Amino acid sequence: MLVQCMILHSLMMVAGGQLLARGWAPASNLLLSGSKGLQRYISYSDSVSAGAATAMKECRHRFQWDRWNCPEGSLALFNEPLPTREMSFVHAISSAGVMYSLTKNCSVGQFENCGCDESKRGGKTGGEDWKWGGCSDNIKFGEKIAKVFVDGMEQGQDALALMNLHNNDIGRKAVRQTLTRRCKCHGVSGSCSIQTCWDQLGAFGIIGEALRKRYETAVLVDYVSGGLHPNEKKAQEDRAETQNDLVFLQPSPNYCHVNSTVGTAGTLGRECLRGRGTEVTAWEARSCKRLCSSCGLAVQRSKVVVSSSCNCKFHWCCEVRCETCTREVTKLTCARKSESRTRL
Repeated sequence: MLVQCMILHSLMMVAGGQLLARGWAPASNLLLSGSKGLQRYISYSDSVSAGAATAMKECRHRFQWDRWNCPEGSLALFNEPLPTREMSFVHAISSAGVMYSLTKNCSVGQFENCGCDESKRGGKTGGEDWKWGGCSDNIKFGEKIAKVFVDGMEQGQDALALMNLHNNDIGRKAVRQTLTRRCKCHGVSGSCSIQTCWDQLGAFGIIGEALRKRYETAVLVDYVSGGLHPNEKKAQEDRAETQNDLVFLQPSPNYCHVNSTVGTAGTLGRECLRGRGTEVTAWEARSCKRLCSSCGLAVQRSKVVVSSSCNCKFHWCCEVRCETCTREVTKLTCARKSESRTRL
């Protein structure tokens, strides 16, 4: 029993001890179901952890130039979450990351008794002039196991649980929507008289971009009669259904300033960008105003030296050798007005 408890503790540490620490009921059920089922789920834990890490990396990328920038420890807020728009995104992207990782690892044969989607193999006719072949991503497996790990954290049917379960599902929908058919031609002299096709998930960045758009249009909801309903009358009229929207229960706090409750350090000291043309996007170009000026801070300019690889050459065989070059660049950061000596 002691060994089983130690195994359960390891499972609870999945995703850095953050993703599954809040009442993961399926783990307890697995202990009762015997060692075989437990061992199978333990084999998934590395994939779950990797998926959560991928999700947080994508989250930080998508919010790099926002006041809330998906800070370290965002997953830890699952323990005492604030039901804001930002947490709706964290739940969705985490759910998507876990499903994506499990699906991909299954398809490459990393798990016992799990591989390509068998319903789309064996030369079965899929349509006119094409048949199923190759290795289709086993999205059904990924979704099933992801629901066990991620949805299993939610206990009861209160407002927070319903919100989290809804946003988890939005994340999984975003994964499913990237599934596209890839084909390879066959025929005499490349005539492509018939094609062999398989379904494959798109890059995770596509999922991150889609969920970021969902974040922008997320719907504030109220908990009424055991369900979630749009908060404002106009929203109720415009969106009778929220099946495809991220939802949240509480407006976001002011992320300009330090707030230990929500785990943000404010924007003081944050880097920002200015520029035109193809070097920066319009959103990035406005980051100094968004992070500094609008938060009552000044924009401070400083010179820093950065190193990078340069003058790379290929040497036979088979090595690429590079030199290290340094250059001085201008760095813009948010600073207190009393401390800022050089402003733009």
